[in-house]
Amino acid sequence: MGVTAAFYLQAQDISVIRNSVDVYSNTPMTGNSKFNAVAGSNGALGGDASALLTNPAGLGVAIAGDVSATLSIENNKNTSSLAGNSISYNISKANIGNVGGVAVFQLMTETPWKFINLGANISTTSLENYVESPGNTNVIIAKNLVDGSGNNVVGNLSYLGQAYNRYGTQTKFNLGVGANYNNSLYLGASINMHYVDLEQYDSASFGLDLDNTAYTFDKQYTPFSEKSNGFSASLGVIGKVTNQLRLGASIETPTWWSLDRIYTDYYTGTDGFIYADNFVEDRRFRSPMKATLSGAFVPSKNFALNVDYTLGLTKPRYRVQGEAETELNSFFNDSYRNLSEIKVGAEYRIKAFRLRGGYAYSSSPFDNMTVSAFTNTGSVAQTNFSNLILGDRNTIGAGLGYDFGKFYVDASYQNITSNYKNPFLAGYEDFGTGYYSADFDVASPNSVVSDVKNVRNNFFLTVGWKF
Repeated sequence: MGVTAAFYLQAQDISVIRNSVDVYSNTPMTGNSKFNAVAGSNGALGGDASALLTNPAGLGVAIAGDVSATLSIENNKNTSSLAGNSISYNISKANIGNVGGVAVFQLMTETPWKFINLGANISTTSLENYVESPGNTNVIIAKNLVDGSGNNVVGNLSYLGQAYNRYGTQTKFNLGVGANYNNSLYLGASINMHYVDLEQYDSASFGLDLDNTAYTFDKQYTPFSEKSNGFSASLGVIGKVTNQLRLGASIETPTWWSLDRIYTDYYTGTDGFIYADNFVEDRRFRSPMKATLSGAFVPSKNFALNVDYTLGLTKPRYRVQGEAETELNSFFNDSYRNLSEIKVGAEYRIKAFRLRGGYAYSSSPFDNMTVSAFTNTGSVAQTNFSNLILGDRNTIGAGLGYDFGKFYVDASYQNITSNYKNPFLAGYEDFGTGYYSADFDVASPNSVVSDVKNVRNNFFLTVGWKF
């Protein structure tokens, strides 16, 4: 049995893997409306505080002070399909998604250094996500039980449904400096502070044939809540090859996270009853290092086109404190695929009007994996899946704005889609990693895998002031 398979049988809930990549390795990229309209593609352009999300050298491009605030309206829809049935769920959230500003300091000297600029940016993203998968009564798990008379009996548990439920917010605060050398070379650096506050649930329902009753079960170690802090740093450069062509590069260190978790541990007492205790633990996690290469074509003041390519240079890793972290690290070493993302964005100006659009594609973070899974008929087979746990992601952005001189207003829309295979249910009775009700537990080394389509429709409105 390989390490990857052993992880599915023995280690923690799949949500730990998903959050390690989707939350702790994927910092929020909610900028101002301009940034969001071009799908985050600004690595060789910059000019405002959102440059800190991609390339801090973009701060040095600014020639006027700027401060802005952005209202975000996020809609998240998941549709989970299994055995010919589907369940959809919508979540909508509104908040101040981004606040940023740049202070410009022109150097009144005869040296080629023109500006030293300071910038700050704070982005907030909702982590709320709910995926409910339909039931399939062909999936049956046998369980040894004791009836009311003390007789040993075998009950058959039919799978009726499962749900992942996550609440919380993620925040990233960037503080940076940018410099302009002779209006042709721009340098930048930033420190980045991260914060996550989340609650995670994993529950499943089963029907027992002995009493024709439906029971609700919670996955071992859930629910859990985490409050986490992280730190990273970024360096960047932008250079003008010609007046029309700019090239940029940036690198962001790993984010060093400190996670504090409260989780629920279930166990069967000597009297045969199920008990639950809450425990506290801390973990240390290191997200991947990332590098971004950028190019921009600016043929005139009315048009700009930018392309960014981001590549992950390392893999996620937990500091080993026990067997769970060892298994997690082994899983990432075997199955994690380094981040690969390309973003293209453009802006066209018609006097005071701004028209913007962009597209981004991010590849699946995991290689194809083979797991022992139930089929729709209830049999079990070793099945190979692509896009397991998380899939590739497509982002389309569009927006417009109007410059009133000192003030400006921008609006944008993003459509983000992703399709992935959603594994759940697997656990191992000997290790106590199954699902628990108030009466008894249920465990199977086999996964149920549903198809999930995630669609995010986000709207942004930015009001800014230039000084």
